[in-house]
Formats: sequence, C-alpha cells, structure tokens
Amino acid sequence: MIELLNKSVEIIKDNQSEYGSFIASPYFPTYHYSWLRDGSFIAYSMDLMGEYESSEKFYHWIDTVIKRYGYKVENIKEKVKDGKRLVTGDFLHARYTLDGYEETEQGWGNFQLDGYGTWLWGLSEHIKLTGKEELIYNFKESIELTIEYLSHLWNYPNYDVWEENGDKIHTSTLACIYGGIKSINEFLHDKKLLTLCNEIKSFILTNCVSDGHFVKYIGSKDVDASLAWILVPFEVVEINDEIFINTVKKIEKELFHNGGLHRFKDDTYYGGGEWILLSAWLGWYYAKVGEIDDAKNIKKWIENQMDDNGYLPEQVCFHVNDDRYYPYWVKKWGEVAKPLLWSHAMYIVLIKMIEEV
Repeated sequence: MIELLNKSVEIIKDNQSEYGSFIASPYFPTYHYSWLRDGSFIAYSMDLMGEYESSEKFYHWIDTVIKRYGYKVENIKEKVKDGKRLVTGDFLHARYTLDGYEETEQGWGNFQLDGYGTWLWGLSEHIKLTGKEELIYNFKESIELTIEYLSHLWNYPNYDVWEENGDKIHTSTLACIYGGIKSINEFLHDKKLLTLCNEIKSFILTNCVSDGHFVKYIGSKDVDASLAWILVPFEVVEINDEIFINTVKKIEKELFHNGGLHRFKDDTYYGGGEWILLSAWLGWYYAKVGEIDDAKNIKKWIENQMDDNGYLPEQVCFHVNDDRYYPYWVKKWGEVAKPLLWSHAMYIVLIKMIEEV
C-alpha cells in the first residue's frame, strides 16, 4: 500500500512549476492555473514538512505577480476616493497562469479576496517556521499592495472560495482577510492594521451570525464547511466560542457523512460529494480541540479515498446531494479533478496537527 504522507509531498513537488506556482490539478484542464488561496495552503503544508525551499519559491511567485499587477491597486484606490464605480477588470485575479499572468478568456469569477488574505497568513507562517524575517523587507512592496487592496475592498461583495455568489459577502472570506492582516501585522506592528482587524471581527460578529451560529454569507441562514476557517487557522474567535461551537455542530449534523464532509447542503458540483480537503479541515479542528479519535477517523477515511497511484481527488461522489448533476459536470469538464494538490496538502496538515497533540 502506498504511504500517503510522503506520496503527497512528492505529488506537490512534482507539480510545482519552474516559476514557483502550484498547478491546482495536472490532469484537469480547468484547473491548469495557480490560485493564491489554494497555493498558500499548499505552501503551508510544505513548510510543515520542512520543504521550505518549495514554499518560499511559491511566495516569490506571488510577490512577482502582485507587483506585476500592482497598478490595479492604485487605480482602485483612486476610483474609491473619487466615488467611481468599480468594474470587473479593476480587480486583482484569484488565479493566474503558472508563469504568473492573468487568464482573461474564460470569464472566471476572479474577484475573490480570500486568496489575498490567505497569502499574507501563509507568508507569516513561513517566516515563523524559518525565522526568515528578512522576507518582510524583501516582499515589502507586494505586502503593502495587498494590504492596501484589502483595506479598500474587504467589505465588498465578491466570489467565495467555491467561485460562487459574487454578489454576497462571505464569512469565510472575511476570516481569511482578518487572519491574513492580523498575522502579517505581528511583524509590521501597525496600529492602523490592528484597528482594521478589530473592525472586521466586529463586522463578522454583527452581520454573519444567525440563530446562534455563523452563516455562509450575510443574509443566509445556512452553514458552509469553510466556516471552520474562522478558528483554524485564522482564529477570529477563541476555541471555546459558543457561536463557533454551534456552527461546528450544525456542520456535523448537515454536512458530515461517514467520515467525509460536503461543502454545503445545496451543492450540486459533480452532484455535491464529500471533499477531501474539507474533511481534513474538520479533522484539523478536532485535533485542535483534543478530539483526537475523531481526527484519526477522518485521516483513515481520507486514506481510503486514495487510488492505486496514490492520488487524492477533489471530492468523492459515493454520497452526493443530487446525483442528476454528476453526469452534467462530467460531460462539461471531465471526471472529478485528481490528483488535487490542495487535497494532498490538507492531508499533510491533518497529519502534522494530529502529531502535535
């Protein structure tokens, strides 16, 4: 049987481009790009495995990309100041080609803020693990551009982690922004950023709660598995926060099935199966709160989803929300993405978090 931990590292390293970017999935054409969000979590997994060179190469790639399109941040700053309407072409993209350029032909929902918060968090973790504080200076321009971008737009509606609902303000996206700015400010010590973090946290607690639990987006009463990010890793709330605990209970009740976690109850992407990376995330939470047997059960469930090549898919579709949509998506984009680097990364994170307990 393939040993999945080292196989996951091998898969990630084999699919890191010469530029430092991580392809989302090598055999799934729609995912032949590198996302800031996915890539930052993949880089984090490499850091946890001591693969610092791989991780830092990715952050150099982000630094280059953001500086390349930094003029957009200046344009947004001026338009916001003048009260002008922002349009699609104004925003930084969620994903880029592997050599670091915008993809403009597919009409993707590119206005997503979560990745820009996540890369600041990921870079902070990389610095903590390596002690390389000089990276704050080396990446000064891209860090400042990112903070400027998020400072102006954090409460704008934008697409969520699943590239959906671009007209909504999403709780997990706000968590990414909060966590990213708070983390990088541990090195910057900027009082204005501390004030901004407090404002975002207050906004979340005021607007993103319904019936005693956090919600998928403002105006919704539903949960989304990505709400786990509120605690792990972005620590918007404390571990014993009652609203967060209620959220986890609702996620477990509505989205958790026999070891695997669905994204949200109305999900129909490939029928709406159980996602490897989200299952690992719930396991990460269990490890953090000391529910180690539950974390290990999820680890075992993930290992059982590995194929003969040692590949983990994006999702497994044995228990879907609506099986009518599985053939629809297969016809449109092909079989479910496999291997998905983010799935392998979150398996690594889960293993390392279990080891820490």
